[in-house]
Amino acid sequence: SYCPYADQCLGSLPPELMAKRNDLFKDRVALAVRKYFGDDRRRIRHAEEVARYAEEIGKKEQGNPAVVMAAAYLHDIGIREAERKFDSASPKHQHAEGPPVARRILSDLRADSALIDEVCDIIGHHHAPREEETLNFKILYDADLIVNLDEQYRHKAPSGDKLEQVLNRSFLTETGRRTAKKALMKLVR
Repeated sequence: SYCPYADQCLGSLPPELMAKRNDLFKDRVALAVRKYFGDDRRRIRHAEEVARYAEEIGKKEQGNPAVVMAAAYLHDIGIREAERKFDSASPKHQHAEGPPVARRILSDLRADSALIDEVCDIIGHHHAPREEETLNFKILYDADLIVNLDEQYRHKAPSGDKLEQVLNRSFLTETGRRTAKKALMKLVR
């Protein structure tokens, strides 16, 4: 689960063991995020909620589970550095400060360099989709958007029409749109 050379030494693993390997990696990333954020329960809860939706969307959209889950847990990892350096958690600062922190965490977990590069790319612009995006980015973007909208709408619920407009124009995957509708319609006034 941690050795980047395991395939060379052991050969490919059966699918059931690969699933356990992915779960172990996901759990190790989640633990590293909890450790990094310490007693900041709000940020830990946000990362866990994004990961829950990312896993659900990722399975249906058939994204790369290791990339999707690492990006989901680590997507806001730059907030602490952004606040320390700039006294701001703005997306611009998160995008700049997140990838180095994520790279350090994933390197410590001995993740594959291609996975680290893709996760850091996603984290480095996770609030701002580019013209062409990977499926893994789209899954993370949609999962984060669901959680952000849920947090926003708990304070001021939208009308059904307003929510429908947001759902139709904001999500990058059909599964994300359906998942958001199911999750957010209960908040409509």
